[in-house]
Amino acid sequence: MGNHRATRRGFRAATTGSSASVTSAAGPSAPASPAAPAAGRRKAVKHAGSRGPLFRNLPSAPVLLGVAALSISATGAVSAAADSGPETHGLQLTAQAGALSGTSTVASTNAKSERAAVVSRDSRRDALEDATSEKLQAAAEAQAEERNAELVKLARSAEKQAAKIALNLWRLPLSSYRITATFGETSGLWANTHTGLDFSAPTGTPVMSVTNGVVTSVGYEGSYGNQVIVTTDDGEELWYCHLTAFAVEVGDTVRAGEVLGYVGSTGNTTGPHLHLEVHPGAGDPVDPYYALVAHGVNP
Repeated sequence: MGNHRATRRGFRAATTGSSASVTSAAGPSAPASPAAPAAGRRKAVKHAGSRGPLFRNLPSAPVLLGVAALSISATGAVSAAADSGPETHGLQLTAQAGALSGTSTVASTNAKSERAAVVSRDSRRDALEDATSEKLQAAAEAQAEERNAELVKLARSAEKQAAKIALNLWRLPLSSYRITATFGETSGLWANTHTGLDFSAPTGTPVMSVTNGVVTSVGYEGSYGNQVIVTTDDGEELWYCHLTAFAVEVGDTVRAGEVLGYVGSTGNTTGPHLHLEVHPGAGDPVDPYYALVAHGVNP
């Protein structure tokens, strides 16, 4: 180890000596070399100026970083545009322009998306409102049609009822008469209380049916004389008594105003007249006067 160091120190000395010799031989104009430092020692030299950049004429680091970012952005935009279809070409061009100009298109894209969402939501709401209005209108029309149909049915029923009432209207049994006895009177003329209403008229005066019905009895009935009984649809019986002759037979259907027979004085009587009795439900008699009044007839 010591021999290697000595050899190196001797090599330095030999080299220094040779340099001095060469310098001297260059000629009288060459400056004299300063004295060589002692072999094996370095002399510290302080540099007066600052060190320059490693590579001259190159941009600074921030500029290089900006250029690199722009290059990467432009490269990515071009690649995306090349991969996308025609439908996104306009969007890619917008992205490229944003990348090159340093502006962002995210805000504008979001705004467009929000506007599209609002328009779509409004359109759906309008469509729902239109559909609801159409349903309500259809329901109202259906209700109106149903109501009209019910009204038509009611009107038809009312017409039928009116026709029935018109057919069943009561009328007076004689066109000309005079009331000679009323319901409930008592005297020596009757064995019991008078049970009908007497219409005095000349013999042979036509006796007409008071209402619609079916002839259920025709014949002579003792003190009632010649009698015709007409039964209505409600089961009410009307007795026409003291007739001189008959104009109907049992089973005949009669209408109000049709002739049943003629005024006479058969049976228990003091003169020609019509004895009229009314028996609701074929039961006991009621006052014929009030029965006629109840059916719109004023004797």
